Amino acid sequence: MGLMDGLKQMGDLKKMRDQAMEVQKRLAGIKITVEHKGVIVVMTADQKIISISGDPSTGSTSSLQVGSGQVDLEKVTEAVNESLKQSQKVAAEEMKSLMGGMPGM
Repeated sequence: MGLMDGLKQMGDLKKMRDQAMEVQKRLAGIKITVEHKGVIVVMTADQKIISISGDPSTGSTSSLQVGSGQVDLEKVTEAVNESLKQSQKVAAEEMKSLMGGMPGM
């Protein structure tokens, strides 16, 4: 492997890193809202939770009040897991565009 090959590989790595950072920025800007059994989870596609609340139309907002001890943790857990699945799907789609532009992929 010559010097030119090494420089080309470094350039390829920088390009891949730049593309990955761009995808990460895009994922951070995508909001996913999931309603599951009266619990609403808003999460970014890079899997950062923005909010967890109850659906007012189901009257479940009071069941999420921590101070009253009425939190249904099972419903909250299910809703968070569902939003994680959705964010993973979105991230996979965004990553397809990155992988499509990489040499050898």
